[in-house]
Amino acid sequence: MNDLSASSQITYRAVPVRPAVVRRIRGLSDQALAWLFITPTIVLLLAINIFPLVWTIYLSFTNYRANRANAPTIWLGTDWYQSILTDPDIWAAMQVTAHFVIWTVLIETVLGFGLALLIDKKFRGHGMWTTIILLPMMLSPAVVGNFWTFLYQPQIGLFNYVVAFFTGRGASSFQMLGDVTLSPWAIIIVDAWMWTPYVMLICLAGLRSIPDYIYEAAEVDRASNWRQFWSITLPMALPFIMLAVLFRGIENFKMFDMVNLLTGGGPGSTTEVASITLKRAAFESWRTGYSSAFAIILFVTVFGLANIYVKALNRVKNR
Repeated sequence: MNDLSASSQITYRAVPVRPAVVRRIRGLSDQALAWLFITPTIVLLLAINIFPLVWTIYLSFTNYRANRANAPTIWLGTDWYQSILTDPDIWAAMQVTAHFVIWTVLIETVLGFGLALLIDKKFRGHGMWTTIILLPMMLSPAVVGNFWTFLYQPQIGLFNYVVAFFTGRGASSFQMLGDVTLSPWAIIIVDAWMWTPYVMLICLAGLRSIPDYIYEAAEVDRASNWRQFWSITLPMALPFIMLAVLFRGIENFKMFDMVNLLTGGGPGSTTEVASITLKRAAFESWRTGYSSAFAIILFVTVFGLANIYVKALNRVKNR
C-alpha cells in the first residue's frame, strides 16, 4: 500500500493540474480551436509558397540580378512583360511546350485507359502484372533519364536495334537524341513510358467505382459489350479520365528534368521547352527580373487554363 501511494504521489507531482489553463481551453469555441490547430500550417504555407510568389512578382518589375545583389535596383514597370510577350524565341518555346503537352497527354490517356480496362478484368496474375506496369512510375526522373539515354545510343543502344529489326534500317543510321525530327519524339516516348501507369491508376479507380448492378441491368436488356462500353463505362469513367488529363497536362507543362537530362533543349532549340528557357535566363544569363516575369506569365497561363478545365470537369461530374 505504501509503495502504491508513493507512486501515486510522484505521478501527481510530475503532472501538475493547472485549472486556469483547462478553463481557458474549455472556454474556446470550436472555431477558435480550429484556428488554433491550422495556424501553424498557414504560417508555414505563407513562408514556403506565398512569400516567394509575392517576391517573384516584385522582382519581375525590376532590373534585379542575382549575381549582382549589391547593385541598385531600378523599377522598370511592365517592360519585362512587354519584352517577353513580343519575343519570337519565347513563343517558339511555348509552341514546343504545347507540342509536348498535347502528344504526351494524348498517348498517356489512350494507353492508360486501355491498360486500366485490361487490369479491371481481374484475370489470373493481374496483381503481378499491375505491379510490373507500375514500376516505371516508381523510378526517379534522374534514373529514367540516364537509363533511356543509354537505350538511345546509336552504337550500343537497345532501342535502335529494336527499330532496326522491325524496319530493316541500320541501327546506327539514325540518332534519336541528335536528330531534329526524332529528338522531340524521343522525349515523348520516355514520358509516356514513365507516366502512363499513373494515368492507368486513376482510370482504374474510375472503372472500379462503377456499380456492378448497372452492367447486370444492361445484360438483362441484352446490351452488347460495345454498347455497354459507350453507354456505361466511358461516361461514368470520363470524370476520372479528365482528372488524369488535368494532372498530366499541368505536370508536362512544367516539364524540365526529362528534357534537361535527355537533350538539354537541343539539338539547337528543337526541344527547348518553356522551363528550359526560364532556367537559361535565370541561371545562365542571370536575368533575374526577366526570368521572374516569365515565371509569372507561365503561372498565370497554367492557372487560367486549369481553372477553365476544372469548370468543364465539374459540368461533366454534375451531368
